[in-house]
Amino acid sequence: MITAIKKRMQVRGEGGFTLIELLVVIIIIAILAAIAIPMYLSQRQKGWDANVQSDLRNAAVAEESYFTDNSSYTTSVAALTAQGYHQSANITLTAPTGSATEYCLQASHTSNSSKVWRMQSGVGDPVVGSC
Repeated sequence: MITAIKKRMQVRGEGGFTLIELLVVIIIIAILAAIAIPMYLSQRQKGWDANVQSDLRNAAVAEESYFTDNSSYTTSVAALTAQGYHQSANITLTAPTGSATEYCLQASHTSNSSKVWRMQSGVGDPVVGSC
């Protein structure tokens, strides 16, 4: 029976893929997906981190601007907003802490709220950790 089917396929010019060939293709696709998906998720995380760091730098500029106008740092996000700070979507900035001569800003991304970043006066870049 199988030889009859093969003869008919050869006569008609029909060709197809064997089950083994299809399985090999599926395995190759699965291997590529196993490599690509973790890399994609890593890039998303890096994007969230960059977004938080950028927001903290912008808030620090507003904090320094407030200090220039008032000779002390603020502990209010509203005061930072008045100085030109615009909070990005999905960023949670807690109220600044500190004293009249120093500040500490703390923020996180809503998609990864377990990772908190801080920016302190006198420190050039945001670092991981809370105030």
